[in-house]
Amino acid sequence: MLLGGIVLLSVLFAALMGFGAQGLHWLWVVPVSFASAFLVLVALAFGFLWLMCQLVDQNKEQQHDSKFYRTMMKLYISAVKTAVRLRIHTTGLEKLPREGRFLLVCNHTSLADPVILLHSFADSQLAFISKRENATMFLVGKAMHKIMCQTINRENDREALKTILKCIQLIKDDEVSIAVFPEGYIHKDKKLHRFRSGVFKIAQKTQVPIVVCTLKNSLQVIPNIPKLKATDVELHLLDVIWPEQYAGMTTVALGNRVYEMMAEDLGPDLVAREEENENDT
Repeated sequence: MLLGGIVLLSVLFAALMGFGAQGLHWLWVVPVSFASAFLVLVALAFGFLWLMCQLVDQNKEQQHDSKFYRTMMKLYISAVKTAVRLRIHTTGLEKLPREGRFLLVCNHTSLADPVILLHSFADSQLAFISKRENATMFLVGKAMHKIMCQTINRENDREALKTILKCIQLIKDDEVSIAVFPEGYIHKDKKLHRFRSGVFKIAQKTQVPIVVCTLKNSLQVIPNIPKLKATDVELHLLDVIWPEQYAGMTTVALGNRVYEMMAEDLGPDLVAREEENENDT
C-alpha cells in the first residue's frame, strides 16, 4: 500500500509535468519527473520512519502493544516485501486460531524470518522473543520495542527465565501472541537443530494453542537483494497443537514433538544430523 501510493503519486506528478511540456520534451520530462518524485517520496517515507523511531525510549518499559507502530510496520514491511521482490507462498493458514492468543514456533535460517512472519500473520499481533543484540539494530530495535517484542539473554538461564515469565504474563493479559524460534540461533549450516525447550513453558502456563510453522528458502532473501533477484519463500503452517493435546507432556517431550513435525516437513536435507545437533554450540 505504501509503495503503491508512492508509485501512484509519482505517476501523477510525471503526467502533470509531461502535460505541460512543449513538443517532444515530454519524452525526457516524464521519466525524469517520475524518478525525481519517486526518490523524494521514498526519502520522505524513510525520514518519517526514522523520526518515529527517534521518539521511542527503549529504557522505558512498553506497557501495551502500540497500534500506531504496528500499523506503521505493516505498511513498511509490505513496501519492503514488494521492493525486494519477496514472494511468500503459504499453506495451512486456514488452521490459524481465529480467537484468543497462541504461541507460534518456527525454524530459523535468516534475519528475514521475522519480517516474513509479521507480514503473513499481520492481524495476529505477534511479539517475538529475540536476542538482546537485535534491540540495538538501526530502526528495527525501536520498532520491536513498541510492538512488545522481548529480548532474551541466551547465555544466562536466570535472565532467560525472566523473559519467559514476561511472555507468559503478556499472553495472560491478552496483550499479544508470542512468536519464537526455539532453536535459539541461526546455525551456520542453516539446518534445523534441536530446540531449547524452555520456551514451551509459555504455552503450558497459559494453556494456549501452539502454532507450528516452517520456512523454506528464506535464507536467500538477503543475498538476492543486491542481485535484484526475486526470492520465493514457502511458509507452511503445519498444524496447531491444542492444550488438550499436550496436557501432561514435559517441555522436552513437547519440544521433541514439534521438532519432529518440522523435520518431517523440511526433509532430511534441511535437518542437521544427530551428531551435529550434539556438537553445535
